[in-house]
Amino acid sequence: MENIALQLYSIKELTSTDFLGTLKKVADIGYDGVEFAGYFNTSSKDVRKALDEYRLKAAGSHIGIGDLQENLEKIIDYSLEINSAYIICPGLPDEMRNSKDSYKRTAEQFNRIGEQCKKNGIQFGYHNHGIEFEKFDGEYGLDLLVQNTDPDHLFVELDTYWVEQAGLRAVDFIHKYKDRCSILHIKDMKSEADKRNTEIGSGIMDFKAITAAGKNYSVQWFTVEQEEFEIPQLESIEKSLKYLKEIL
Repeated sequence: MENIALQLYSIKELTSTDFLGTLKKVADIGYDGVEFAGYFNTSSKDVRKALDEYRLKAAGSHIGIGDLQENLEKIIDYSLEINSAYIICPGLPDEMRNSKDSYKRTAEQFNRIGEQCKKNGIQFGYHNHGIEFEKFDGEYGLDLLVQNTDPDHLFVELDTYWVEQAGLRAVDFIHKYKDRCSILHIKDMKSEADKRNTEIGSGIMDFKAITAAGKNYSVQWFTVEQEEFEIPQLESIEKSLKYLKEIL
């Protein structure tokens, strides 16, 4: 069975009020790991204790570019202390992605960040949204990041929903980036007309093909993320997990 994690941003309303208690609820539902979106002023020691107690793995952390630029050493130390192998930048300000040259300058920064992470046994990644599929001189912004970074210094956490929201096919980008897709974000779309998130397996995206492609390239984590809900959040993430387990 493949590793399935939950991006905790999905249930930020719960983690913001009861962080460690919510980790237990996610574990009780049956997830293998969690991807962090903030630690809510919780010490790495307490997070590691909770993960061990609930038998959850740390499946990476989303860290903003400002923190990465200013506090990388502390971020790496925290990740090591909670036994997390991944640090992921979840997006970029406009000035770092508004031209071909800006993407190349960003790639230089990513190479430096990724090199420092690698020295400490951590992989550094980038999580896309839809904006990275704007083209510059015929090339997607995300491709520019990939082309101008060392594979050892940057992996792609491909958000499959945002690829398809941009009118493209997630499977094509998995095949394009191959082993650089260490993590896939699994997020479904209701319909072509209604592009809101929905529970995995309830929308129009072909996750059997997406996950098969991911397994072909040894994706380490299939990470559920959802930002819009029509049913209670914990019920929703349980439904998505059940479907993923059926197809993986």
